[in-house]
Amino acid sequence: MAMDITRWDPWKDLRDEIDRVFDSFFGRYPAVSGEHEGYFIPAIDVEETEKEYIVKAELPGLSKDDIKISLRENSITISGERKKEKEEKGKTYHRVEMVYGKFARTIQLPEEIEPDKAKAEYKNGILTITLPKSEKSKPKEIEIEIK
Repeated sequence: MAMDITRWDPWKDLRDEIDRVFDSFFGRYPAVSGEHEGYFIPAIDVEETEKEYIVKAELPGLSKDDIKISLRENSITISGERKKEKEEKGKTYHRVEMVYGKFARTIQLPEEIEPDKAKAEYKNGILTITLPKSEKSKPKEIEIEIK
């Protein structure tokens, strides 16, 4: 049996701990080995156009029935659960990096939206939600008569 020789790095533990703190603070996946269940944070993008907000969330491995979307005047919450497949006896796992568990992400939007006109599409693991801006929040132009 061959043994790998690795170079000792006195700073590795400190770097790993700093990475874990930054990852948890900025909402990235945890750098905790072995304990991935119950800590799933999907990545989210928010775009703004003149008429609407577009929210995209990476939710691979979920069905549309696993996802719930809640809307308010100026916020959206995406929640659900990515369930772990049952482990079969007789299998040996050499690496487990996929993250499972419940999640909830709430995004505050800078302006009011019209929840009744929102649309959602889930395709290839990407949830896309289109949120029209409220008429109250859209800028209005007023013509000024100069005399």
